[in-house]
Amino acid sequence: MNARDTALARKFGVVGGLGPLASADVFFKLIKSTPATRDAEHFDAIFEQQPFRSADADSETLTQRKLYIFDLIESFEKRGVTTVVLPCFLSHTFIDELKANSPLQIVDMIEAVRSHVRRKFPAVRRVGVLASAHTRRKHLFEKYFAQPEFDVIHPRASAGVDLVTEAIYGANGVKSGNLRGRPVELLRAACEDLIAQGANIIVPGLTEIALVADDLGALRVPLVDSNLAYAQYVVSGQYQSPETIFKVGVVGGVGPAATVDFIHKIVRATPATRDQDHIKLLVEQNPQIPDRTENLIGAGPDPTISLYATCKKLETGGADLIAIPCNTAHAFVERIQPYLGIPIVNMLTTTVRHLREAFPSLRSVGVLATSGTLASGVYEKALESQGLRQVVPEPALQARVMEAIYGKEGVKAGFTTGRCRQDIAAAIDGLIADGVEVIILGCTELPLLLREAHVVGANGTRVSVVDPTDVLAKQCVALAMKPPQ
Repeated sequence: MNARDTALARKFGVVGGLGPLASADVFFKLIKSTPATRDAEHFDAIFEQQPFRSADADSETLTQRKLYIFDLIESFEKRGVTTVVLPCFLSHTFIDELKANSPLQIVDMIEAVRSHVRRKFPAVRRVGVLASAHTRRKHLFEKYFAQPEFDVIHPRASAGVDLVTEAIYGANGVKSGNLRGRPVELLRAACEDLIAQGANIIVPGLTEIALVADDLGALRVPLVDSNLAYAQYVVSGQYQSPETIFKVGVVGGVGPAATVDFIHKIVRATPATRDQDHIKLLVEQNPQIPDRTENLIGAGPDPTISLYATCKKLETGGADLIAIPCNTAHAFVERIQPYLGIPIVNMLTTTVRHLREAFPSLRSVGVLATSGTLASGVYEKALESQGLRQVVPEPALQARVMEAIYGKEGVKAGFTTGRCRQDIAAAIDGLIADGVEVIILGCTELPLLLREAHVVGANGTRVSVVDPTDVLAKQCVALAMKPPQ
C-alpha cells in the first residue's frame, strides 16, 4: 500500500489546544504531506481544539492535561477515528498511559523524529534537544535517542535563565503569541550553546519552535522541523499497530450471584503474581433479561433480544469473546451467534469436551438443570455429540431441583443452606440410583450449593461433580492468555 492509500485508509484525529498555534502548524503540515493531486485524495481528519489554558506541568495541571487528551481521544473513537495525532511533546511523557487505555493508534511523535534523524542524517551521533523542563526531567528524548547510538545534550542555563523555557513559556514567549524579538534571541542562544557542546544536529522538543525556526537564521548544524517530520511520519503509516489487550466479555445478571461466582472463578484460574497479570473483563450486568426457563417451558417473554443487545454492548465495548454463565441461556446462543462479530464460548460444548477428556470411559452423565434447560435439549445434544447419554432426575425430583433454584428458600432467593440443599441432595441420590458416576451442575446457581468436586450419596456412593462455570472460566483464561497469532 502506497502512502496515499495508507492515508486514505485511516481517519485521523488531531488533538489540538495544547498549543493552539503549534497544533494548527502540525495539522497544516499533515495535509501538506499527503500525496494528493485533488481534494478527494486527501485523508479524512478531525481537528479538535478546546484550548487547554495551563502550560504548567505540576501534578494537578498534568492530570488535567491527561484527562483532557483522554476525553478527546474517546470522542474521536465515537466518530470513527482510527489514528490519533498528538502534537505535544510534553504529553508524550505519558503516552504509554494513553495507549494502555485506548484502542486507537496514537502515533508517537518522538519516534517520528528519531526515525527522521536516522533516515536523513545517518552519521549523526550527538543530538542537541530544545525541550521543556518537564520533558528534560522525564528524560523523554534519552529514552528514544539511547546510547551508544546517540548522545543527547540540552542547552545550559545562561545567567540562571533556562533559555528554552523562557523563550516559550515566558511572559513575552512564543506561547503568548510573540514570534519575534526576545524569544527568537533566546532560542538562537540555546542553539549556539548546543553547537558549542558538540551537537551534530538540533531537534526541537517543543512544537512552538517550528513557528519561529525561519527567524533563527542559518545555524552551523541542521535544525530539524519536528512538526513536519511528525506529519510525514503520520501520513506514511510506517508504524506498528497498537498492542491490544485481550478482553473477555461477560453477560451478567443471569443470575447475579452466579455472575459474581463466575468472575471469582476466572480470577482463581488466572496464573497471576500481581494485579496487572489478570485478564481484562467487561461485564454487562443485566438482571432484566427475561427468565429463560419461563420462556422455554411456559408463556414467559422471549429473552432473545435482551441477550443479543447485551452481547452487542460487549462487542461494541471491545470484547474479544463472550462468556454467558447461564446454562439455560445457551438454548438461545445459536439464534444470536450468527449476528455477532465475536464468538460466544459455548459453556455446554466446552464442558462436554472436558468430560470426554477427564473421564474417557464415561458412558452416562447425570444432569441437574432447570426444566427449561432440559426441555431445550441443549445438554442432551451436546452430550450425544461426544457419545454420552444424558440422565435426568425423575419428575418428582426434578420438581425439587426447580424448588432448590427458584423456590422461596432457593438459591436465587439467596439461600445456600437448608431446604435447597436437601432438595438437591435428594436429586443426587436419584441420579446415583440410576447408576451415574458423574453429575453436571447444569444451572449456574447450583455451584453455590455444591462447591466440592465430589459428593457422597445417602447410600455411601461417591460421584464426581462437574461445574460448567468453572470449566468455562478456565477456557476463557486459556483463550485470553494464548499468544497472539
